[in-house]
Amino acid sequence: MSGLDRKEDAVRRMLDLRHLPLPPGLAARAAARGGRVLRRRRAVRAVGWALLAAGTVAFCVWAALVEPWSAPSLWDR
Repeated sequence: MSGLDRKEDAVRRMLDLRHLPLPPGLAARAAARGGRVLRRRRAVRAVGWALLAAGTVAFCVWAALVEPWSAPSLWDR
C-alpha cells in the first residue's frame, strides 16, 4: 500500500464518521463577520491612501518652498 492509498483510506474513514450538527445561525454570523472584516479593510485602505496623498502634497509644498535641489548661492553662506 503506497502513501497515497493510506492517505485516501484515512480520509474515507474520517468522512464515514458521524457528522456533528452545526449551531443554528452559524452561516449568518459568519457572513456578518465577513462583512465587518471587509468594511474594516476598506476603511484602513482608504485611510492609508489619504495619508499617502497628504504626505505627497506636504512633500511637494515643502520642496517648492525650500528648493533643496538648487545649490546655495554665494550670498547665503
